Order: sequence, then structure tokens, then C-alpha cells
Amino acid sequence: MIKKWTYFLGLALFIATVSSGFKAKEEKQFGRIEGFHLAEDEITNYSVPTIDETAKVINFNFPFTGKSYIGFKQAIGIKESQGLYKLVNRYGYMGKYQFGKSTLRALGIYNTANFLNNPGLQERAFKALLCKNKWELKREIDKFDGKIIKGVKITESGLLAAAHLAGANSVKSFLRTNGSKGYKDGFGTSLKSYIRKFGGYDTSAIIAHPEPKVRLN
Repeated sequence: MIKKWTYFLGLALFIATVSSGFKAKEEKQFGRIEGFHLAEDEITNYSVPTIDETAKVINFNFPFTGKSYIGFKQAIGIKESQGLYKLVNRYGYMGKYQFGKSTLRALGIYNTANFLNNPGLQERAFKALLCKNKWELKREIDKFDGKIIKGVKITESGLLAAAHLAGANSVKSFLRTNGSKGYKDGFGTSLKSYIRKFGGYDTSAIIAHPEPKVRLN
């Protein structure tokens, strides 16, 4: 009986020793990692989403810009200025979409300081210019959409982007000469490259207008 009692006592002491060894090792390991240990008086709260909350997330359609209008304007903004609203380049072009003063005046914008400090105004100006260029190029869009010129597929969004770079008349010249008459800006960016790079976006929401004006506030 004594042997049996001694056996169980020894087994219990062995298990306790092994367990304490693992605990000490674990505490030492986490003690070396900054930010992973808690103060003695610190309280932690954990929460997990409910079934209903999880279902809402699963069923929610997160926006994917892709080839949408939002994707189109963001792509141009990154190309023009890296998306910086207050950028003014060496030639005096301003904002996220690099507008010139004459273009802004045509859209009803005369205060360039306000323009640079107003992202909403810049977004409205960009859309207004697209409306104007779509009006200027409506015949060309109908005639050339889907055709291949100089190895580049012509699309509405590509033409609108090229018009933003070089103006609608330069785009017309490029199309009517089957690509022989091109254009490059002061940084060497070609009209043709814009037609290719920004082709295939959905700009159907842009309504052609001959004289669009921008709401200033």
C-alpha cells in the first residue's frame, strides 16, 4: 500500500515539475517580444462578430474600381500627378489632373489658389472637361470606336484621356490621318500612349455637353 502511495506521489511531482518547466519557458519566450506582454493591472477585452454581422460582411459587395469611371479618373490622376491635388508642374499645370489656366477659365474657374486647395472642385472640373471633350469628339467616337490605328484599339475612354492630354483637336488629327499626325507633351508623353493606357474604361456616365460649367461650392 505504501509503495502504491509512493508511486502516485512521485508521478504527481513529476507532472508538476514538467508543467512548471513549460510555463517558465513560455513566459520567457513571450517576455522577449516587445508589445506581447500585459501589465498585471491591464484588462483585455475580446469581441468577435455575431452571425448576423458576419452575414452582412459576406453579402456586402465591396467596390472594385476596375474599369469603372472611378477607376478611370483615378488612373489618370495617378499618371498626371501621382494623385496630388496641390501639385503644380514646371509648365504651370495644376492639381491632380494637371489643368492649365485657360482650360479652367473655360470651365468657369478663375481662382487658381482656391482650385488647388479644393479637391472636390478639381473632381468636378475633371468631369466637366470630360463632358466637353465628349461633345467635341462625339462623331469620332461613333466612327472609330473599336477600330485599330497604329496597333492601338480605339475606345471612348482612350480618346477622352488623350483629349485631356492634348486637346480634342489633336485627337481628331490623329484619327483622321490614321495615326500619322501624333502629339507629345513637354515630358514626351504621346497621345497614342494615352489612347492605349486608358482604353476600355466605362465612361458611359459622362454626358456630352458643349459648354459645361463647374459648380464652385
